[in-house]
Amino acid sequence: MNREFLINVLFLVFVNLLVKPFYVFGIERTIQDTVGPESYGLYATLFSFSLLLFMVNDFGIHYFNNTHIARHPRLISKYFPNLSLLKILLGGLYLALLFLLAWLRGFETSVLPLLFFVALNQLLVSWVAFLRSNVSALGMYRSDSLLSMLDKLLLSGLCALLLWGPLAPGYFRIEWLVYAQSIAWLLTSLAAFFIVKKHLQQPIRLRLRRPVLAFFIKKSAPYALAVFLMAAYTRLDMVLLEWLLPDGRREAGIYAAAFRLLDAFNAIGLLSAGLLLPMFSSLLNQRDLKAAESLLQTGFQLIWAGSATLALACFFFQTELMHWLYPETATPYYGEVLAFVILTLVPFSGLFIYSTLLTANGSLKKMNFVFLVGIAINLSLNLLLIPGWKAVGAGIAALATQAAVLAGMVVLVRSELGLKPGNAQSLRVLGFAGLLALANLGICQLPLANWLVKFCLCLLAGGLLALLLNLVKVNNLPSLIRRSR
Repeated sequence: MNREFLINVLFLVFVNLLVKPFYVFGIERTIQDTVGPESYGLYATLFSFSLLLFMVNDFGIHYFNNTHIARHPRLISKYFPNLSLLKILLGGLYLALLFLLAWLRGFETSVLPLLFFVALNQLLVSWVAFLRSNVSALGMYRSDSLLSMLDKLLLSGLCALLLWGPLAPGYFRIEWLVYAQSIAWLLTSLAAFFIVKKHLQQPIRLRLRRPVLAFFIKKSAPYALAVFLMAAYTRLDMVLLEWLLPDGRREAGIYAAAFRLLDAFNAIGLLSAGLLLPMFSSLLNQRDLKAAESLLQTGFQLIWAGSATLALACFFFQTELMHWLYPETATPYYGEVLAFVILTLVPFSGLFIYSTLLTANGSLKKMNFVFLVGIAINLSLNLLLIPGWKAVGAGIAALATQAAVLAGMVVLVRSELGLKPGNAQSLRVLGFAGLLALANLGICQLPLANWLVKFCLCLLAGGLLALLLNLVKVNNLPSLIRRSR
């Protein structure tokens, strides 16, 4: 299984590297530079605000579905129409509650149309996640990887046309980004739907059967709470920045500029978790704890090596990187915000691996308690730090919160499954981070005029250290096909 995981992670990284860097650094960066931090800060605030009720829209259905279909593939024909109807009903409820909350929050009437399309995109994102949960649960990992980049491919094409095409060169409105997202997600959902449809053994009939829907709501509820709690403690920052500060939208825009890098790099961890969930579910269903532990170690070490390498390189070149990305608006303050936000990548990535194992094991109540503690930590630190430190304070709060939550997940995996990092693994992981920090510090002192060359040397150092310390292992690994199906 470890071998198949590594093959699919490499394929996943490859297909996403073809598209997503261009979108993040070419398209999205240019859009923020064009519309300015205040306009983009409004979009970032509305986006984060829409995520606070994402639980109602998603309700953990795609996690529940992925876990159960991976264990019992024949259930897909029974689950798919009922869960589809449930998602339609929950989507309507989500829109109603979101606009009620927006009214209570006191958003201006002028921003409500933009909020509607942002919320519509959340519905489409959730629908694609549900469709992809079926694709990956059936073992079609290559198809799932291709779907993971299709939306960004379409979005990049649409936005490139709007940014540099003949219609309005040099001019862009933030609403255009949201409309382009709607089109991209709609087309991606259609592609995913036709892939799933070929594996259904009977026609799709949407029938409102209350006992069946009540059953799925009951089973999905713990997953829904996990989705809500994770969204709450990871997206509160920008909402609180906009709320607590007189220049909140500008600070939210600056924070969003740094958070974009975190979001871009986190995509690999998030997508890897999507691959791991059906694998962990299958292994735990077979009670193969030894294979699950091996897969956990492989996944964690690989994610740790990649995230630490990227985070430390960005940390040491924080100012240069932000000025390079936002030459028209960036100041040294942008770099200070990035310094803390990007370090959050390291615990965040580890959290994806451990929380996925706990989700596959069904340890949702205890995991949700850890998330609840994370919300308390994040809210307290943000209220304490934002008034004086602004976006930098939000970054510090995010880093402390993610580190605390990851520690809680490691303890929980040990208590629930008896799995714990060995002494050798712990030394390799910690030694890697320490040695890499020293190597980066030395590279920064090299008499080279071009900072980008030194940045690339830092990335190379991370790759070499990962190989030397045996953090990336590919030999003598069992086959996914023999053990997970």
